Amino acid sequence: MSSSPLSKKRRVSDSETKTGSNCSSSNSLTTELAHTPANGMAKNGSDAEIDEGLYSRQLYVLGHEAMKRMQCSNVLISGLRGLGVEIAKNVILGGVKSVTLHDQGLAEWRDLSSQFYLREEDLGKNRAEVSQTRLAELNSYVPVVSYSGALTDDYLTQFQVVVLTNSPLEEQQRVGELCHSKGIKLVVADTRGLFGQLFCDFGEDMVVFDTNGEQPLTAMISMITKVCLTLTPVARHGFESGDFVTFTEVQGMTELNGCPPVEIKTLGELSLLASRNKVFMKSLTTSMAEPEFVLTDFAKFDRPGQLHLGFQALHNFQTKHNRLPKPWCQVDGEELVSLAKEVNSIQTGLAKVEELDDELIKKLAFVAAGDIAPLNAFIGGLAAQEVLKACTGKFMPVMQWLYFDALECLPEDGAEALSPEDCAPRNSRYDSQIAVFGSRLQEELAKQRYFLVGAGAIGCELLKNFAMMGLASGEGEVIVTDMDTIEKSNLNRQFLFRPWDVTKMKSETAAAAVKQMNPSVRITGHQNRVGPDTERVYDDDFFESLHGVANALDNVDARMYMDRRCVYYRKPLLESGTLGTKGNVQVVIPFLTESYSSSQDPPEKSIPICTLKNFPNAIEHTLQWARDEFEGLFKQPAENRTLKLPGAQPLEVLEAVYKSLVTDCPNSWADCVTWARYHWQCQYSNNIRQLLHNFPPDQLTSSGAPFWSGPKRCPHPLEFSTSNDLHMDYVMAAANLFAQSYGLPCSTDRVAVAKILDSLSVPTFVPRSGVKIHVSDQELQSANASVSAFQHLLTVDAAAPPMVQYDDDSNFHMDFIVAASNLRAENYDIPPADRHKSKLIAGKIIPAIATTTAAVVGLVCLELIKIVQGHKKVESFKNGFMNLALPFFAFSEPIAAPSHKVGVQFSANEHKLEITMLSQGVSMLYSFFMPAAKLKERLALP
Repeated sequence: MSSSPLSKKRRVSDSETKTGSNCSSSNSLTTELAHTPANGMAKNGSDAEIDEGLYSRQLYVLGHEAMKRMQCSNVLISGLRGLGVEIAKNVILGGVKSVTLHDQGLAEWRDLSSQFYLREEDLGKNRAEVSQTRLAELNSYVPVVSYSGALTDDYLTQFQVVVLTNSPLEEQQRVGELCHSKGIKLVVADTRGLFGQLFCDFGEDMVVFDTNGEQPLTAMISMITKVCLTLTPVARHGFESGDFVTFTEVQGMTELNGCPPVEIKTLGELSLLASRNKVFMKSLTTSMAEPEFVLTDFAKFDRPGQLHLGFQALHNFQTKHNRLPKPWCQVDGEELVSLAKEVNSIQTGLAKVEELDDELIKKLAFVAAGDIAPLNAFIGGLAAQEVLKACTGKFMPVMQWLYFDALECLPEDGAEALSPEDCAPRNSRYDSQIAVFGSRLQEELAKQRYFLVGAGAIGCELLKNFAMMGLASGEGEVIVTDMDTIEKSNLNRQFLFRPWDVTKMKSETAAAAVKQMNPSVRITGHQNRVGPDTERVYDDDFFESLHGVANALDNVDARMYMDRRCVYYRKPLLESGTLGTKGNVQVVIPFLTESYSSSQDPPEKSIPICTLKNFPNAIEHTLQWARDEFEGLFKQPAENRTLKLPGAQPLEVLEAVYKSLVTDCPNSWADCVTWARYHWQCQYSNNIRQLLHNFPPDQLTSSGAPFWSGPKRCPHPLEFSTSNDLHMDYVMAAANLFAQSYGLPCSTDRVAVAKILDSLSVPTFVPRSGVKIHVSDQELQSANASVSAFQHLLTVDAAAPPMVQYDDDSNFHMDFIVAASNLRAENYDIPPADRHKSKLIAGKIIPAIATTTAAVVGLVCLELIKIVQGHKKVESFKNGFMNLALPFFAFSEPIAAPSHKVGVQFSANEHKLEITMLSQGVSMLYSFFMPAAKLKERLALP
């Protein structure tokens, strides 16, 4: 997977989750979907347990309630060519109740260009029947069946969502009217060469309860009147008119607590007025005449209206000739223009365009017979996301038509570069791609040697697209490296892997899976981490032999390293990332565009130390505190705790070492339990009592205001009880982790531990006078307070891998963090977080979903086509950003590479000068001691 598209940070910063307590925005109302499952297929309904081990990353995108609703939806997907199989793959991975695959057609050569679950031996067989077995392997929780009969009205009524691909317009309209009248959600998707179309009809009363998927904003309330409320002035609240809010922990006007979400109107920076979202969609036939468009590219503002007519004209052409226009055939192109003009002439209102773009419609005709994997990946990702929206009510649907084109992929020298003969079918698996780009591109693709760094979710999708496109299918090669092994949580989005692949190496398994899709592709799997340590493997000769690099990385440091290598060796770089429903694509072309590292993010905001130590007011604060506790207490085995202490150390450091190795050193399991109990007492009782001794509940500030107010929550100490599950959870986890760090045997016998605890005598705590507790970080800095010995001793090495293993539920790591955090939350009356939410926040886990990954990689591979064709104009390339939840799309030209003029430009030949050495910064560009071949190559460069 990959980083946030909004920034280059792999991890979600703590500041990204808005904190506070009393007022939260969800932007819309929460309701249940009206539909319930209607057929008798295998049970996977809302009362079933959700497999968090499998769906963990997706759950962080959709949430438990949406997942439960999705498990009540039976989905029909009609049309199993490249687009249909892409949608089916994503929907099955998502976890709906059942998927039925429908197709009455037989596999042809042209299907193999993008239908990744068809093989050459499947030619002549029913596409749905052949694909069913392979698609069913993707998710054991989703029954998958095939159907090759007619789509009768009775048959369709058993589904909650119907998806039509590769379907005649008459069938779309008939099915559309039925679905609209019966409350069945409808998605229509099509791709024609470099053009894509998507339509949604979710009925007249579709309820959307979360329009954007963002974490609800929260803010502290300082005052409420009958008409408005005022927020604590800590920072800009971020609420907008039209947001919906609910309330918790209000004192005085308690009737507000837990009220249904109510709409607000912002009156200013700090005041909100409380007052009290169905989506209405038209049927397909009505919407064709009165279209609403989602714009995918603001530089192509007029395209949707033109393509709305063009696709209707294509249907008319196909009805008339029983075929699509022939590739790059001028006669068919002219006829499609005439048909489009006829369609336009009978339109009224929004469906009518003032002037038809004849050249655009001709290009639609020229490439319509094509069917290419990258476009199917992009439109398929979008369409599958709409299916999930239809099932769950989560996120804003496409309203109602979406059109997309990638005409920039065509040769820069224009249509004259391609001919009907060059694009004619050859009974080759690449026929549908040759129909768009001709045979020359196919020959170039076969020669490519590409380095793919990472075989996770993006890596799997890239390899699939590479195989379908025929990249490295001749003398070329794809080298993919990834040092990770496959885990269960990967299976939900890294679709090349199966349950029986868990613990195997990702790169080798992915390479083998892709070879099944296209045996002629040459792929080699490595298990190396890219970095200075492997430059003996990925050396000058290796990089010089490459045509380009594609990143599928999960951290910024590795991305920047690969960017530097590509800049040095002048190789194109394809960069991409996802974060939930958000995705981004960046293309880096030598001498043409800026590099990945040219732009930098601002540093992440951190939680103030004093907030963490003494004044938490949100669960994010207690989880960060618990994570720091874990790292401090259990990061290193006891015998290593005295290593790497540089020079002279303060006395308290030596005292801490003595305590760790002598006074606290356990000899038995009982000693570990005792240590855990005493540590509990220190953290959740004694330290709180000391804080309240310094700052009593009725303490006033110098200005006379209550000290414990606003973001400062007044805490209370806890009393330990063996009958309290949370208290016991903490002791069990802490004792086991403590025992592990000293190499002692562990135990999970809670009854035995309770007996040990009942026999303990815990000393009564007496608060001490003269203990200084700093109220702010500024005060802490001005006092020049030294970091505690504990922190000195156990500082985490920033370069070391994170100690906590968030996906392993058997090692007590998350048990400790959840218990430690929720106990501290109880101290401060902060609502606790369950294990799932705690993992997300403490682990700063990147939410992920297969739909976004598929769509992003589709865009990446469209840029790859441009690179292989040798595009030279910066305006031909597209950087992209999308948020499928909204839905929102933004494309832009890459920023041009900076140019520097150094002194007077001159020619070495003209002035009879001999260049012995040329450098820029620390980079050697040219030197007399380089190999002769490299000297000759570089001397000719500008």
